[in-house]
Amino acid sequence: MSTPSRQIKLGAFLMQTGHHIAAWRHPDASADAGQNFRHYVDLARKAEAAKFDAVFFADSVGVRNMHSASLSRTARAEHFEPLTLLSALAAVTERIGLIATVSTTYNEPYHVARKFASLDLISDGRSGWNLVTSSGEGEAQNFNLDTHVAHPLRYQRAEEFYDVVTGLWDTWEDDAFIRDKDTGEFFDAGKHHALHHKGRHFSVRGPLNVGRSPQGWPVVVQAGASEAGRDLAARTAEVIFVAHQTFDQAREFYGDIRQRAAQYGRDPDGIKIMPGIFPIVGRTQEEAEEKFQTLQDLIHPVVGVSLLSNMIGGIDLSAYPVDGPLPSLPETNGGKSRQQLLIDLAQRENLTIRDLYLRIAGARGHQQVVGTPQSIADQLQQWFEEGGADGFNIMSPWLPGGLDDFIEHVLPELRRRGLFRTEYQGTTLREHLGLQRPPNRHALAREQARAA
Repeated sequence: MSTPSRQIKLGAFLMQTGHHIAAWRHPDASADAGQNFRHYVDLARKAEAAKFDAVFFADSVGVRNMHSASLSRTARAEHFEPLTLLSALAAVTERIGLIATVSTTYNEPYHVARKFASLDLISDGRSGWNLVTSSGEGEAQNFNLDTHVAHPLRYQRAEEFYDVVTGLWDTWEDDAFIRDKDTGEFFDAGKHHALHHKGRHFSVRGPLNVGRSPQGWPVVVQAGASEAGRDLAARTAEVIFVAHQTFDQAREFYGDIRQRAAQYGRDPDGIKIMPGIFPIVGRTQEEAEEKFQTLQDLIHPVVGVSLLSNMIGGIDLSAYPVDGPLPSLPETNGGKSRQQLLIDLAQRENLTIRDLYLRIAGARGHQQVVGTPQSIADQLQQWFEEGGADGFNIMSPWLPGGLDDFIEHVLPELRRRGLFRTEYQGTTLREHLGLQRPPNRHALAREQARAA
């Protein structure tokens, strides 16, 4: 079978014991995963052997669930700081991309630019930054605030944050470092640039004290889907991680982002949209449903209600009847797109609070697929070929077994259809994803001036 010019991109979204809220209780799960480095080494190496484009780690600079009665029944209270973890994983992998979430709300752009540039050098060009605005109220209280920064202000800060980080990444031109021992010239001073940024939120002189990334810039990923999030993604993102419940929603988002990107003067093909997918794989449909039910049966009700409360905007639902309807909710200052997604789902399918927490216990609003390798591949193929996605972020239900199931059963089916690679064709994350290497802005300006 000839290889098509366009193939599915795949990220392995690794979350401690797995994405299902009760995954840590699964008989085959690694319950200590949150503090077990060897666990992540094994997972990253499995994903690399399977030729995934990247591994991805989400992050929050706080514990999102402050309800100790429910938190104590989950594995969500402990996890590594992601850049530290990815730097360690860079030393034990060779080709797979390394993407981490770092918030623009409770960080400084110079730190972020420096850390990701360092990771890119350490990994020989495999790093990616998932640019997000924090959504949890608890994060604010770890950074000298009583309440969370307002949603519009978070996105204004994020836009300027991106401008500063990418400006710092262009401190050094590609050939700036000469390191000529005979002449004593270590770098070409004309190819070294301070930023001198002064804006509403940041004043950053620069220059960056880390050399230029092997990729030009680390890959910029974004995960917002509100109106402000879509605009930020269309302006800045090269990869978008997003949650959709239906193919129609996925296709609408895909088309909307491409249109917005064009309005910003960008090539829409320079953005790869990768929805999250939560797959439960069985050799038969019945086996898949049994696997899923095994996990569902492990959910404690207090955990389910707390999860839904957090996911729907930090609004406490514990006082409402669990088998009653979702009440009318005020607009959240947290994750607006996720709140609306869950409200729409409950209304569309007439779900009770219990129904809704059971529905999101694994995928948290992302698409959940329970089936055979063939049926799962069918859905991925449809979304990919009919304008809903360029790839997918695989959210394994439990680890390591859920990832093993996808690699052993679904990937061969995708490869049989010519939809996924058998070998890496490049060495950097940009090459895996088919993204252009950004030119250094100072070198580009000089070339344009010469041509004028």
